[in-house]
Amino acid sequence: MNTADLSPSASSDRHGAPDADVLVVGAGPTGLLLAGDLARSGVDVTLLERRDHESNLSRAFSLHARTLEQLDARGLADELLRIGTPTRALHPFGRLSIDFSGLRTRFPFILTIVQWQVEQALLRRTGEAGATMLRGARVTGLRQDPDGVDVDVRYPDGATGTLRARYVVGADGARSTVRESLGMPFPGKSAIRSVMLADVLLDRAPDEIFNFASNEDGFTFFAPFGDGWYRIIGWDRHRQVPDDAPLTLEDVRDITKRTIGNDLGMHDPRWLSRFHSDERQVPRYRQGRVFLAGDAAHVHSPAGGMGMNTGLQDAANLGWKLAAVVHGWAGDALLDSYHAERHPVGRMVLRVSHALLTAVTTGSPLIRTLRAALATVVHQLTVVEARASRGISGIGITYPAPRGSHPLAGRRVPDLRLAGEPARLYEALREGRFVLVGRDVAAVAAPWAGRVVTASPATSLRPTLLVRPDGYAAWAAEDPDPDEVRTALTQWLGAVDRRAA
Repeated sequence: MNTADLSPSASSDRHGAPDADVLVVGAGPTGLLLAGDLARSGVDVTLLERRDHESNLSRAFSLHARTLEQLDARGLADELLRIGTPTRALHPFGRLSIDFSGLRTRFPFILTIVQWQVEQALLRRTGEAGATMLRGARVTGLRQDPDGVDVDVRYPDGATGTLRARYVVGADGARSTVRESLGMPFPGKSAIRSVMLADVLLDRAPDEIFNFASNEDGFTFFAPFGDGWYRIIGWDRHRQVPDDAPLTLEDVRDITKRTIGNDLGMHDPRWLSRFHSDERQVPRYRQGRVFLAGDAAHVHSPAGGMGMNTGLQDAANLGWKLAAVVHGWAGDALLDSYHAERHPVGRMVLRVSHALLTAVTTGSPLIRTLRAALATVVHQLTVVEARASRGISGIGITYPAPRGSHPLAGRRVPDLRLAGEPARLYEALREGRFVLVGRDVAAVAAPWAGRVVTASPATSLRPTLLVRPDGYAAWAAEDPDPDEVRTALTQWLGAVDRRAA
Protein backbone atom coordinates (compact mmCIF):
# COMPACT_ATOMS: atom_id res chain seq x y z
CA MET A 1 0.00 0.00 0.00
CA ASN A 2 1.24 3.44 -0.85
CA THR A 3 2.27 5.80 1.90
CA ALA A 4 2.60 9.48 1.22
CA ASP A 5 4.13 12.58 2.76
CA LEU A 6 0.94 14.33 3.70
CA SER A 7 2.45 16.38 6.48
CA PRO A 8 0.95 19.83 7.12
CA SER A 9 3.38 21.47 4.71
CA ALA A 10 2.38 19.04 1.96
CA SER A 11 -1.36 19.66 2.28
CA SER A 12 -3.17 21.88 -0.19
CA ASP A 13 -4.59 25.23 0.74
CA ARG A 14 -8.29 25.95 0.50
CA HIS A 15 -8.13 27.02 -3.14
CA GLY A 16 -5.55 24.52 -4.37
CA ALA A 17 -5.92 21.10 -5.91
CA PRO A 18 -7.32 18.46 -3.56
CA ASP A 19 -4.98 15.99 -1.89
CA ALA A 20 -7.31 13.19 -3.04
CA ASP A 21 -10.54 12.70 -4.88
CA VAL A 22 -11.92 10.85 -1.85
CA LEU A 23 -10.76 10.63 1.75
CA VAL A 24 -12.03 7.53 3.55
CA VAL A 25 -11.84 7.83 7.33
CA GLY A 26 -11.51 4.47 9.09
CA ALA A 27 -9.68 1.32 7.94
CA GLY A 28 -12.08 -1.30 9.25
CA PRO A 29 -13.81 -3.66 6.83
CA THR A 30 -16.17 -0.97 5.49
CA GLY A 31 -13.45 1.58 4.81
CA LEU A 32 -11.07 -0.97 3.33
CA LEU A 33 -13.59 -2.39 0.87
CA LEU A 34 -14.65 1.10 -0.18
CA ALA A 35 -11.08 2.37 -0.63
CA GLY A 36 -10.19 -0.75 -2.62
CA ASP A 37 -13.17 -0.30 -4.92
CA LEU A 38 -12.39 3.37 -5.50
CA ALA A 39 -8.69 2.78 -6.19
CA ARG A 40 -9.53 -0.14 -8.47
CA SER A 41 -11.75 2.24 -10.44
CA GLY A 42 -8.94 4.76 -10.91
CA VAL A 43 -10.08 7.18 -8.20
CA ASP A 44 -7.33 8.90 -6.17
CA VAL A 45 -8.24 7.75 -2.66
CA THR A 46 -6.52 8.17 0.71
CA LEU A 47 -7.44 6.09 3.73
CA LEU A 48 -7.02 7.67 7.17
CA GLU A 49 -6.74 5.31 10.16
CA ARG A 50 -6.22 6.52 13.72
CA ARG A 51 -4.64 3.21 14.80
CA ASP A 52 -0.93 3.08 14.06
CA HIS A 53 -0.91 -0.74 13.90
CA GLU A 54 -3.13 -3.57 12.72
CA SER A 55 -5.19 -5.45 15.32
CA ASN A 56 -5.93 -9.17 15.50
CA LEU A 57 -8.80 -8.75 17.98
CA SER A 58 -12.36 -8.05 16.89
CA ARG A 59 -16.00 -8.52 17.80
CA ALA A 60 -17.37 -9.46 14.39
CA PHE A 61 -16.96 -13.09 13.39
CA SER A 62 -19.33 -14.01 10.56
CA LEU A 63 -19.97 -13.38 6.89
CA HIS A 64 -23.40 -13.94 5.36
CA ALA A 65 -24.21 -15.12 1.85
CA ARG A 66 -24.77 -11.74 0.20
CA THR A 67 -21.53 -10.37 1.64
CA LEU A 68 -19.65 -13.42 0.38
CA GLU A 69 -21.10 -12.73 -3.05
CA GLN A 70 -19.76 -9.18 -2.87
CA LEU A 71 -16.36 -10.52 -1.85
CA ASP A 72 -16.53 -13.07 -4.66
CA ALA A 73 -17.00 -10.15 -7.06
CA ARG A 74 -13.65 -8.88 -5.75
CA GLY A 75 -11.82 -12.19 -5.96
CA LEU A 76 -11.62 -12.69 -2.18
CA ALA A 77 -14.35 -15.18 -1.27
CA ASP A 78 -12.50 -18.40 -2.06
CA GLU A 79 -9.52 -17.30 0.03
CA LEU A 80 -11.76 -16.59 3.02
CA LEU A 81 -13.59 -19.89 2.59
CA ARG A 82 -10.29 -21.70 3.10
CA ILE A 83 -9.90 -19.92 6.46
CA GLY A 84 -13.44 -19.85 7.86
CA THR A 85 -15.92 -22.47 9.00
CA PRO A 86 -19.29 -22.72 7.20
CA THR A 87 -22.56 -23.67 8.86
CA ARG A 88 -25.85 -24.06 7.02
CA ALA A 89 -28.38 -23.39 9.78
CA LEU A 90 -28.92 -21.64 13.09
CA HIS A 91 -31.11 -23.01 15.88
CA PRO A 92 -31.61 -20.03 18.20
CA PHE A 93 -34.78 -21.23 19.95
CA GLY A 94 -34.88 -24.98 20.19
CA ARG A 95 -36.67 -26.31 17.10
CA LEU A 96 -36.77 -22.97 15.31
CA SER A 97 -34.29 -23.26 12.47
CA ILE A 98 -32.96 -20.49 10.27
CA ASP A 99 -31.76 -22.66 7.41
CA PHE A 100 -29.53 -21.12 4.75
CA SER A 101 -28.95 -24.28 2.74
CA GLY A 102 -31.85 -23.56 0.37
CA LEU A 103 -30.57 -20.16 -0.74
CA ARG A 104 -29.81 -19.83 -4.47
CA THR A 105 -26.19 -18.80 -4.13
CA ARG A 106 -22.70 -20.25 -4.17
CA PHE A 107 -22.65 -19.55 -0.43
CA PRO A 108 -25.74 -21.13 1.22
CA PHE A 109 -24.32 -20.81 4.74
CA ILE A 110 -22.84 -18.50 7.36
CA LEU A 111 -19.05 -18.37 7.34
CA THR A 112 -17.48 -18.04 10.77
CA ILE A 113 -14.34 -15.96 10.37
CA VAL A 114 -12.90 -13.25 12.58
CA GLN A 115 -12.98 -9.67 11.47
CA TRP A 116 -9.22 -9.16 11.38
CA GLN A 117 -8.85 -11.99 8.85
CA VAL A 118 -11.37 -10.27 6.60
CA GLU A 119 -9.50 -7.00 7.09
CA GLN A 120 -6.21 -8.64 6.08
CA ALA A 121 -7.65 -9.75 2.74
CA LEU A 122 -9.24 -6.35 2.11
CA LEU A 123 -6.07 -4.51 3.16
CA ARG A 124 -3.98 -6.45 0.67
CA ARG A 125 -6.47 -5.74 -2.12
CA THR A 126 -6.61 -2.05 -1.24
CA GLY A 127 -2.82 -1.80 -1.36
CA GLU A 128 -2.58 -3.65 -4.66
CA ALA A 129 -5.16 -1.27 -6.14
CA GLY A 130 -2.94 1.71 -5.28
CA ALA A 131 -4.78 3.42 -2.43
CA THR A 132 -2.77 5.56 -0.03
CA MET A 133 -2.89 4.66 3.68
CA LEU A 134 -2.09 7.07 6.51
CA ARG A 135 -1.84 5.27 9.86
CA GLY A 136 -1.89 7.14 13.14
CA ALA A 137 -3.77 9.98 11.42
CA ARG A 138 -6.58 11.10 13.71
CA VAL A 139 -9.34 13.25 12.20
CA THR A 140 -10.31 16.10 14.52
CA GLY A 141 -12.83 18.00 12.44
CA LEU A 142 -13.98 18.95 8.95
CA ARG A 143 -15.59 21.72 6.97
CA GLN A 144 -17.15 21.57 3.52
CA ASP A 145 -17.89 24.06 0.77
CA PRO A 146 -19.45 23.70 -2.69
CA ASP A 147 -16.19 22.38 -4.18
CA GLY A 148 -14.75 20.08 -1.55
CA VAL A 149 -14.11 19.14 2.07
CA ASP A 150 -11.27 20.22 4.37
CA VAL A 151 -10.36 17.60 6.97
CA ASP A 152 -8.30 18.49 10.05
CA VAL A 153 -5.80 15.79 10.97
CA ARG A 154 -3.48 15.19 13.92
CA TYR A 155 -0.42 13.11 13.02
CA PRO A 156 1.47 10.63 15.23
CA ASP A 157 4.19 13.16 16.03
CA GLY A 158 1.62 15.65 17.31
CA ALA A 159 1.71 17.87 14.23
CA THR A 160 -1.58 18.99 12.73
CA GLY A 161 -2.64 19.79 9.22
CA THR A 162 -5.52 19.92 6.80
CA LEU A 163 -6.24 17.60 3.90
CA ARG A 164 -8.67 18.46 1.14
CA ALA A 165 -10.77 16.12 -0.95
CA ARG A 166 -13.70 16.30 -3.32
CA TYR A 167 -15.61 13.85 -1.10
CA VAL A 168 -15.21 12.33 2.36
CA VAL A 169 -16.62 9.07 3.69
CA GLY A 170 -16.82 8.49 7.44
CA ALA A 171 -16.36 4.78 8.09
CA ASP A 172 -14.89 5.47 11.50
CA GLY A 173 -17.17 3.45 13.72
CA ALA A 174 -19.86 4.04 16.31
CA ARG A 175 -17.97 6.96 17.87
CA SER A 176 -17.45 8.55 14.46
CA THR A 177 -15.60 11.86 14.50
CA VAL A 178 -16.86 12.54 10.98
CA ARG A 179 -20.46 12.17 12.13
CA GLU A 180 -19.88 14.38 15.16
CA SER A 181 -18.14 17.02 13.03
CA LEU A 182 -21.22 17.17 10.82
CA GLY A 183 -23.40 17.69 13.88
CA MET A 184 -25.39 14.69 12.72
CA PRO A 185 -27.74 13.25 15.37
CA PHE A 186 -27.47 9.54 16.16
CA PRO A 187 -30.87 8.76 17.69
CA GLY A 188 -31.59 5.46 19.38
CA LYS A 189 -31.14 3.69 22.67
CA SER A 190 -29.02 1.20 24.57
CA ALA A 191 -30.02 -2.35 23.61
CA ILE A 192 -27.95 -4.48 25.98
CA ARG A 193 -25.04 -3.90 28.35
CA SER A 194 -22.34 -5.90 30.08
CA VAL A 195 -22.02 -8.51 27.35
CA MET A 196 -18.98 -10.76 27.80
CA LEU A 197 -16.66 -11.79 24.98
CA ALA A 198 -14.05 -14.50 25.28
CA ASP A 199 -11.84 -16.36 22.81
CA VAL A 200 -10.94 -19.69 24.41
CA LEU A 201 -9.86 -23.26 23.81
CA LEU A 202 -12.25 -26.07 24.76
CA ASP A 203 -11.67 -29.61 25.97
CA ARG A 204 -14.99 -30.68 24.43
CA ALA A 205 -16.64 -29.28 21.32
CA PRO A 206 -20.27 -28.06 21.54
CA ASP A 207 -23.00 -30.27 20.13
CA GLU A 208 -23.61 -27.86 17.23
CA ILE A 209 -21.32 -25.59 15.21
CA PHE A 210 -23.23 -22.58 16.54
CA ASN A 211 -24.28 -23.53 20.06
CA PHE A 212 -26.81 -21.20 21.66
CA ALA A 213 -28.58 -21.46 24.97
CA SER A 214 -30.67 -19.05 27.03
CA ASN A 215 -32.76 -19.19 30.19
CA GLU A 216 -33.78 -16.98 33.09
CA ASP A 217 -30.10 -16.38 33.98
CA GLY A 218 -28.99 -15.05 30.58
CA PHE A 219 -27.56 -16.52 27.40
CA THR A 220 -24.39 -18.04 25.99
CA PHE A 221 -23.36 -18.41 22.37
CA PHE A 222 -20.43 -20.42 20.99
CA ALA A 223 -18.94 -20.01 17.50
CA PRO A 224 -15.89 -21.89 16.15
CA PHE A 225 -13.02 -20.18 14.36
CA GLY A 226 -11.97 -23.45 12.73
CA ASP A 227 -8.50 -23.56 14.27
CA GLY A 228 -9.46 -24.92 17.70
CA TRP A 229 -10.42 -21.55 19.15
CA TYR A 230 -14.01 -20.57 20.00
CA ARG A 231 -15.66 -17.20 20.40
CA ILE A 232 -18.03 -17.10 23.39
CA ILE A 233 -20.61 -14.36 23.84
CA GLY A 234 -22.26 -14.42 27.23
CA TRP A 235 -24.71 -12.27 29.15
CA ASP A 236 -25.56 -12.60 32.82
CA ARG A 237 -28.91 -11.05 33.63
CA HIS A 238 -28.05 -10.87 37.35
CA ARG A 239 -24.66 -9.15 37.00
CA GLN A 240 -24.80 -5.95 35.00
CA VAL A 241 -21.51 -4.07 35.38
CA PRO A 242 -19.74 -1.30 33.42
CA ASP A 243 -17.81 -2.17 30.27
CA ASP A 244 -14.49 -1.48 31.98
CA ALA A 245 -15.19 -3.79 34.93
CA PRO A 246 -12.68 -6.66 35.18
CA LEU A 247 -13.69 -9.85 33.39
CA THR A 248 -12.26 -13.23 34.28
CA LEU A 249 -12.51 -16.65 32.73
CA GLU A 250 -14.46 -17.73 35.84
CA ASP A 251 -17.15 -15.17 34.99
CA VAL A 252 -17.53 -16.69 31.54
CA ARG A 253 -17.46 -20.25 32.91
CA ASP A 254 -20.16 -19.37 35.43
CA ILE A 255 -22.75 -18.06 32.92
CA THR A 256 -21.92 -20.92 30.55
CA LYS A 257 -22.62 -23.51 33.25
CA ARG A 258 -25.87 -21.80 34.22
CA THR A 259 -27.16 -21.64 30.63
CA ILE A 260 -25.67 -24.65 28.85
CA GLY A 261 -25.06 -26.78 31.95
CA ASN A 262 -21.38 -27.34 31.19
CA ASP A 263 -18.38 -25.10 30.59
CA LEU A 264 -16.95 -27.58 28.01
CA GLY A 265 -13.56 -27.39 29.69
CA MET A 266 -12.77 -23.88 28.46
CA HIS A 267 -9.21 -22.71 29.13
CA ASP A 268 -6.35 -20.46 27.97
CA PRO A 269 -8.34 -17.34 27.01
CA ARG A 270 -6.51 -15.13 24.52
CA TRP A 271 -9.06 -12.31 24.78
CA LEU A 272 -11.57 -11.25 27.44
CA SER A 273 -13.69 -8.14 27.10
CA ARG A 274 -17.03 -6.56 27.98
CA PHE A 275 -19.11 -4.36 25.74
CA HIS A 276 -22.51 -2.78 25.47
CA SER A 277 -24.62 -2.53 22.35
CA ASP A 278 -26.78 0.36 21.18
CA GLU A 279 -29.47 0.53 18.51
CA ARG A 280 -28.98 3.75 16.58
CA GLN A 281 -29.17 5.11 13.03
CA VAL A 282 -28.44 8.50 11.53
CA PRO A 283 -31.32 10.21 9.73
CA ARG A 284 -29.20 10.83 6.60
CA TYR A 285 -26.33 8.86 5.11
CA ARG A 286 -25.26 11.87 3.05
CA GLN A 287 -24.70 15.49 4.00
CA GLY A 288 -23.34 17.48 1.10
CA ARG A 289 -20.01 16.00 0.09
CA VAL A 290 -19.72 13.81 3.17
CA PHE A 291 -21.11 10.28 3.53
CA LEU A 292 -21.45 7.90 6.46
CA ALA A 293 -21.12 4.13 6.20
CA GLY A 294 -20.97 1.10 8.47
CA ASP A 295 -21.12 1.66 12.22
CA ALA A 296 -20.76 5.43 11.71
CA ALA A 297 -24.25 5.32 10.18
CA HIS A 298 -25.95 2.50 12.10
CA VAL A 299 -25.27 0.30 15.12
CA HIS A 300 -27.34 -2.53 16.53
CA SER A 301 -27.14 -5.59 18.71
CA PRO A 302 -24.90 -8.51 17.68
CA ALA A 303 -27.97 -10.77 17.32
CA GLY A 304 -27.96 -12.19 13.80
CA GLY A 305 -24.34 -11.23 13.15
CA MET A 306 -25.32 -8.56 10.60
CA GLY A 307 -23.11 -5.63 11.64
CA MET A 308 -19.93 -6.15 9.60
CA ASN A 309 -22.01 -7.51 6.74
CA THR A 310 -24.22 -4.42 6.54
CA GLY A 311 -21.20 -2.12 6.54
CA LEU A 312 -19.48 -4.05 3.76
CA GLN A 313 -22.63 -3.85 1.67
CA ASP A 314 -22.86 -0.10 2.34
CA ALA A 315 -19.37 0.21 0.87
CA ALA A 316 -20.21 -1.93 -2.15
CA ASN A 317 -23.21 0.32 -2.87
CA LEU A 318 -21.37 3.62 -2.48
CA GLY A 319 -18.04 2.88 -4.16
CA TRP A 320 -19.14 2.60 -7.79
CA LYS A 321 -21.40 5.64 -7.44
CA LEU A 322 -18.59 7.85 -6.16
CA ALA A 323 -16.31 6.56 -8.93
CA ALA A 324 -18.90 7.34 -11.60
CA VAL A 325 -19.35 10.91 -10.34
CA VAL A 326 -15.61 11.54 -9.89
CA HIS A 327 -14.97 10.36 -13.47
CA GLY A 328 -17.81 12.52 -14.78
CA TRP A 329 -19.94 9.62 -16.04
CA ALA A 330 -22.84 10.42 -13.71
CA GLY A 331 -24.40 13.45 -12.11
CA ASP A 332 -24.61 14.32 -8.45
CA ALA A 333 -28.11 12.85 -8.13
CA LEU A 334 -26.63 9.34 -8.31
CA LEU A 335 -25.00 9.93 -4.93
CA ASP A 336 -28.40 10.60 -3.36
CA SER A 337 -29.38 7.04 -4.22
CA TYR A 338 -26.87 5.77 -1.64
CA HIS A 339 -29.09 7.03 1.19
CA ALA A 340 -32.29 6.07 -0.62
CA GLU A 341 -31.12 2.47 -1.03
CA ARG A 342 -29.10 1.80 2.10
CA HIS A 343 -30.97 3.68 4.83
CA PRO A 344 -34.01 1.35 4.60
CA VAL A 345 -31.66 -1.64 4.80
CA GLY A 346 -30.07 -0.27 7.96
CA ARG A 347 -33.52 0.29 9.44
CA MET A 348 -34.49 -3.30 8.61
CA VAL A 349 -31.33 -4.65 10.23
CA LEU A 350 -32.11 -2.70 13.40
CA ARG A 351 -35.61 -4.19 13.52
CA VAL A 352 -34.45 -7.76 12.93
CA SER A 353 -31.57 -7.66 15.38
CA HIS A 354 -33.80 -6.01 18.01
CA ALA A 355 -36.44 -8.74 17.62
CA LEU A 356 -33.82 -11.49 17.94
CA LEU A 357 -32.22 -9.85 20.96
CA THR A 358 -35.58 -9.34 22.68
CA ALA A 359 -36.47 -12.97 22.11
CA VAL A 360 -33.26 -14.30 23.66
CA THR A 361 -33.05 -11.92 26.62
CA THR A 362 -36.62 -12.05 27.91
CA GLY A 363 -36.80 -13.10 31.54
CA SER A 364 -40.53 -13.82 31.65
CA PRO A 365 -41.25 -17.56 32.06
CA LEU A 366 -44.58 -17.08 30.28
CA ILE A 367 -42.99 -15.37 27.29
CA ARG A 368 -40.28 -18.01 27.18
CA THR A 369 -42.93 -20.73 27.11
CA LEU A 370 -44.80 -18.94 24.34
CA ARG A 371 -41.56 -18.44 22.44
CA ALA A 372 -40.83 -22.17 22.58
CA ALA A 373 -44.34 -22.95 21.37
CA LEU A 374 -44.06 -20.40 18.56
CA ALA A 375 -40.73 -21.90 17.52
CA THR A 376 -42.41 -25.26 17.09
CA VAL A 377 -45.12 -23.71 14.90
CA VAL A 378 -42.67 -21.68 12.83
CA HIS A 379 -40.59 -24.80 12.31
CA GLN A 380 -43.51 -26.18 10.33
CA LEU A 381 -43.80 -23.05 8.17
CA THR A 382 -41.07 -23.31 5.57
CA VAL A 383 -42.15 -20.02 3.95
CA VAL A 384 -41.46 -18.11 7.18
CA GLU A 385 -38.12 -19.83 7.66
CA ALA A 386 -37.12 -19.07 4.06
CA ARG A 387 -38.02 -15.40 4.52
CA ALA A 388 -35.91 -15.24 7.69
CA SER A 389 -32.91 -16.80 5.97
CA ARG A 390 -33.19 -14.43 2.98
CA GLY A 391 -33.43 -11.42 5.27
CA ILE A 392 -30.54 -12.26 7.59
CA SER A 393 -28.31 -13.45 4.75
CA GLY A 394 -28.91 -10.29 2.70
CA ILE A 395 -29.96 -12.34 -0.33
CA GLY A 396 -33.49 -10.90 -0.12
CA ILE A 397 -32.43 -7.23 -0.20
CA THR A 398 -33.87 -5.27 -3.14
CA TYR A 399 -33.62 -1.62 -4.12
CA PRO A 400 -36.40 0.61 -5.46
CA ALA A 401 -36.73 0.92 -9.22
CA PRO A 402 -38.51 3.57 -11.33
CA ARG A 403 -42.18 2.99 -12.11
CA GLY A 404 -42.59 0.90 -15.22
CA SER A 405 -39.22 -0.82 -14.89
CA HIS A 406 -38.72 -4.47 -15.68
CA PRO A 407 -39.50 -6.67 -12.60
CA LEU A 408 -35.79 -7.55 -12.29
CA ALA A 409 -34.67 -3.93 -11.90
CA GLY A 410 -33.32 -3.23 -8.41
CA ARG A 411 -33.03 -6.91 -7.58
CA ARG A 412 -29.92 -8.89 -6.74
CA VAL A 413 -28.72 -10.82 -9.77
CA PRO A 414 -27.63 -14.39 -8.99
CA ASP A 415 -24.30 -15.74 -10.22
CA LEU A 416 -25.33 -16.45 -13.82
CA ARG A 417 -23.36 -18.89 -15.93
CA LEU A 418 -21.79 -17.16 -18.90
CA ALA A 419 -20.63 -18.43 -22.28
CA GLY A 420 -16.85 -18.30 -22.61
CA GLU A 421 -14.54 -16.63 -20.10
CA PRO A 422 -15.19 -15.51 -17.48
CA ALA A 423 -17.60 -18.36 -16.85
CA ARG A 424 -19.60 -16.67 -14.06
CA LEU A 425 -21.21 -13.27 -13.61
CA TYR A 426 -19.41 -12.58 -10.34
CA GLU A 427 -16.08 -13.27 -12.02
CA ALA A 428 -17.03 -10.72 -14.69
CA LEU A 429 -17.85 -8.20 -11.94
CA ARG A 430 -14.23 -8.35 -10.74
CA GLU A 431 -13.43 -5.68 -13.31
CA GLY A 432 -15.35 -3.25 -11.08
CA ARG A 433 -17.56 -2.26 -14.02
CA PHE A 434 -21.13 -2.77 -15.13
CA VAL A 435 -21.80 -6.06 -16.90
CA LEU A 436 -24.19 -6.18 -19.86
CA VAL A 437 -25.50 -9.73 -20.22
CA GLY A 438 -27.28 -10.52 -23.48
CA ARG A 439 -26.84 -11.92 -26.93
CA ASP A 440 -25.11 -9.82 -29.62
CA VAL A 441 -24.60 -6.82 -27.31
CA ALA A 442 -20.84 -6.29 -27.69
CA ALA A 443 -21.08 -4.00 -30.72
CA VAL A 444 -23.82 -1.88 -29.17
CA ALA A 445 -21.80 -1.40 -25.96
CA ALA A 446 -18.49 -0.66 -27.72
CA PRO A 447 -18.63 3.14 -27.20
CA TRP A 448 -18.77 2.53 -23.44
CA ALA A 449 -15.64 0.34 -23.38
CA GLY A 450 -13.91 0.82 -20.04
CA ARG A 451 -17.21 1.31 -18.24
CA VAL A 452 -19.01 -1.93 -19.09
CA VAL A 453 -18.10 -5.56 -19.71
CA THR A 454 -20.27 -7.56 -22.11
CA ALA A 455 -21.11 -11.23 -21.76
CA SER A 456 -23.44 -13.81 -23.27
CA PRO A 457 -25.51 -16.07 -21.04
CA ALA A 458 -24.71 -19.78 -21.12
CA THR A 459 -28.39 -20.59 -20.51
CA SER A 460 -31.67 -19.64 -22.11
CA LEU A 461 -31.86 -16.35 -20.21
CA ARG A 462 -34.57 -14.26 -21.90
CA PRO A 463 -34.04 -10.68 -20.72
CA THR A 464 -31.01 -8.58 -21.52
CA LEU A 465 -29.56 -7.43 -18.19
CA LEU A 466 -27.41 -4.47 -17.22
CA VAL A 467 -25.84 -5.43 -13.90
CA ARG A 468 -24.43 -2.78 -11.59
CA PRO A 469 -20.93 -3.25 -10.15
CA ASP A 470 -22.55 -4.23 -6.82
CA GLY A 471 -24.45 -7.10 -8.44
CA TYR A 472 -27.94 -5.56 -8.65
CA ALA A 473 -29.90 -5.16 -11.88
CA ALA A 474 -29.80 -1.57 -13.10
CA TRP A 475 -31.98 -2.29 -16.13
CA ALA A 476 -33.54 -5.22 -17.93
CA ALA A 477 -35.68 -5.72 -21.01
CA GLU A 478 -37.14 -8.59 -23.01
CA ASP A 479 -35.63 -8.72 -26.52
CA PRO A 480 -34.66 -5.03 -26.65
CA ASP A 481 -33.58 -3.42 -29.91
CA PRO A 482 -30.13 -1.73 -30.07
CA ASP A 483 -31.56 1.75 -29.46
CA GLU A 484 -33.18 0.59 -26.22
CA VAL A 485 -29.86 -0.83 -25.06
CA ARG A 486 -28.04 2.39 -25.96
CA THR A 487 -30.61 4.43 -24.04
CA ALA A 488 -30.07 2.28 -20.93
CA LEU A 489 -26.29 2.51 -21.24
CA THR A 490 -26.47 6.28 -21.59
CA GLN A 491 -28.71 6.55 -18.55
CA TRP A 492 -26.42 4.46 -16.34
CA LEU A 493 -22.95 4.99 -17.84
CA GLY A 494 -23.15 8.50 -19.19
CA ALA A 495 -23.03 9.95 -22.67
CA VAL A 496 -20.27 8.99 -25.14
CA ASP A 497 -19.29 9.77 -28.68
CA ARG A 498 -21.53 7.30 -30.50
CA ARG A 499 -19.56 7.74 -33.69
CA ALA A 500 -17.18 5.21 -32.12
CA ALA A 501 -19.91 2.55 -32.45
